[in-house]
Amino acid sequence: MKTVTTTQIEPSELARRVVDLLSDRQAEDIVLLDIHEIASFTDYFVIASAQNARHMNALINSFDKDLANEGVKSLRKEGQSDSGWVLVDFGAVIVHIFTAEDRAFYNLEGLWGRAGVPAVRFQS
Repeated sequence: MKTVTTTQIEPSELARRVVDLLSDRQAEDIVLLDIHEIASFTDYFVIASAQNARHMNALINSFDKDLANEGVKSLRKEGQSDSGWVLVDFGAVIVHIFTAEDRAFYNLEGLWGRAGVPAVRFQS
């Protein structure tokens, strides 16, 4: 899977960088799913919870600032922070940031878990 970069970075490295960035910014319940063996559209999902819409905006803005400074730019963003779910697509890595309520409702970890994808959890 491709990622738009001005520097060469492996998908696994980008996924770990996203996890670290979310952790540094106090995102909650960060989960990394390696789905490259069963999905053709991306290699990794990173899922995290934001405390509120303002926190979600801060997390998304940190991608634009910190990752862009490292030569990594998102392909697109879907959703608004006040909707409860924002998706940031980096190609090889797709980041889902939820409010706690919407995350429980959509249960992406559960859906992918039923397909045999183990979840790697990180503490912030």
